[in-house]
Amino acid sequence: MDFGRLITAMVTPFDEQLQVDWAQFDKLLDYLIDEQQSDSLVVCGTTGESPTVNDEEKLRLFEAAVKHVEGRAKIIAGTGSNNTAHSIHLSQEAEKLGVDALLLVAPYYSKPSQEGLYQHFKAIAESVSIPVILYNVPGRTGVNIDPDTTIRLSQIPNIVATKDCADTDQLTQIVAGAAPGFLVYSGDDTTALPALAVGGHGIISVASHVIGKEMKSMINSYLQGNVKEAAEWHGKLLPVFRGLFFCPHRVPNPAPVKHALNLRGVQVGGVRLPLVNVTEQEGQFIASLLG
Repeated sequence: MDFGRLITAMVTPFDEQLQVDWAQFDKLLDYLIDEQQSDSLVVCGTTGESPTVNDEEKLRLFEAAVKHVEGRAKIIAGTGSNNTAHSIHLSQEAEKLGVDALLLVAPYYSKPSQEGLYQHFKAIAESVSIPVILYNVPGRTGVNIDPDTTIRLSQIPNIVATKDCADTDQLTQIVAGAAPGFLVYSGDDTTALPALAVGGHGIISVASHVIGKEMKSMINSYLQGNVKEAAEWHGKLLPVFRGLFFCPHRVPNPAPVKHALNLRGVQVGGVRLPLVNVTEQEGQFIASLLG
């Protein structure tokens, strides 16, 4: 299955009481597909505040996304955790709701061995029949899925892709050694273009909430052989890529991008504790990024 080149790891809209805003969720789906040109959408990934969205909310969000999108984009359900049995249960329930694929984050905090990581992902993948995308984000989980482990996992038939936030060296190793047809996505907006240059397939993005069209132009320029034009796009977009994570201090995702969306008139509310909304100074910085 091809999930396209530009996948948005979407935020979860909340109302003033920090409950899921279901009407705004539908509007956000349309906005990301129609205006920001997302090919696929991750629902309840870490950008969707998965640690503080409960299972009942997650399953309802998966169902609502599948029903509302009606095949206009692939729906990828974030069902990974550091509890293998719980991930299996949530993944099986998501499959029943008709999602197109699963995104499974590396088990955080527990710091399993490479063999533990392999067995964790293998067990979840074998419990479902839909495609699985691995998610490696060492800065948040405290554990790296080594390239050899990803390559080994790529041999499992329904593990079809990875979202990897490690450096381009690691992406290069995975591209070179993975099973035929295995897709490698960068999970870091700043390396979207470099990832394509080393054989990556695309980007699972946060910035695409607000500059998706421009990112699609960058990707298409590169794929069409206009490398100079792609590099120019990268240079223009880099301040936004960086600014959404360093604004002006390192502010945890998704508080900055939620603020950016609110500034754009796409009302997605605030964030649930232990995250907090951006400060006035940080908000002004984000506004300056958007121009």
